[in-house]
Amino acid sequence: MQTQQRRGLYPEFEPYETGMLDVGDGHSLYWELSGNPDGKPVVFLHGGPGGGSSPSHRRQFNPGKYKILVFDQRGCGKSKPFASLENNTTWDLIDDIEKLRTRVAKVDKWMVFGGSWGSTLALAYAQTYPDRVTELVLRGIFLFQQYELDWLYAEGGASSIYPDGWDEFVAPIPQEERADLLQAYRKRLTSDDKQTQIAAAQAFSRWEGRTVTLLPSPAVMEEFTESDKAISIARIENHYMINKGWLDEGQLLRGADKIRHIPGIIVQGRHDSCTPPRAAWALKRAWPEVDLQIVPDGGHLYNEPGILDGLVRATDRFADA
Repeated sequence: MQTQQRRGLYPEFEPYETGMLDVGDGHSLYWELSGNPDGKPVVFLHGGPGGGSSPSHRRQFNPGKYKILVFDQRGCGKSKPFASLENNTTWDLIDDIEKLRTRVAKVDKWMVFGGSWGSTLALAYAQTYPDRVTELVLRGIFLFQQYELDWLYAEGGASSIYPDGWDEFVAPIPQEERADLLQAYRKRLTSDDKQTQIAAAQAFSRWEGRTVTLLPSPAVMEEFTESDKAISIARIENHYMINKGWLDEGQLLRGADKIRHIPGIIVQGRHDSCTPPRAAWALKRAWPEVDLQIVPDGGHLYNEPGILDGLVRATDRFADA
């Protein structure tokens, strides 16, 4: 039997409009619209928090059929001020998405697409504004439950798979501070000394870079440890993790009833060491109608072959809905 060929990104295309949106609180967001101005509206929510967007993100959508809004969340990418933690919470970002919908995309409803932290934000947005969401396409589910934080930042989780990477991660922190690594890193990431910030950011971001690929990727590690990228990822991510995403334990699972009428697809890597399948399975239990696709040879990143195939097929499925 012939194996079905996996889908890849759509060919490169450029935005037809870009800009900055002043959302208040001292923040201005970079945004871009691409694809078909009269097409099906979709908003892309990047990961991190603090990861920023890239040109390949828009290529997960058919440009002839979708009106695609991609933006950099507060403090990262081209948004200003860079790496700012002030007025930077999940609920601020949800307000920003609504401002982008009404002021930039100028649409009544749209599809919401998000991976990793973007899946968290997509779920929180959809549960807040269920009447504004036509479909959900999600990857690498992260629900901000305590076990997920412990998996990444306490010994015995991802450290069991990457003990060498874990030793690198804890190395900058004195033994007496290792009981709470998030707080220990926060102290360094908010230091007034730039070099202290950069060194901590690179160590923090390098640990995440270890967990996001199925196989080692020098290119990913280089991207994650580039100083500016590392600063925005580490500072903002640490800020969100310490505050547990400003979500109550289990909030996104309890809120699943609000979105059960929304068509949804989840693409989840079986071997995702950053956001393991346990959270996606729990969400499927709370939201039985969602199409959960567990990719047997998939890790975490969207551009791994099996994950990307599932995501592009998902956007194609909804393109004419």
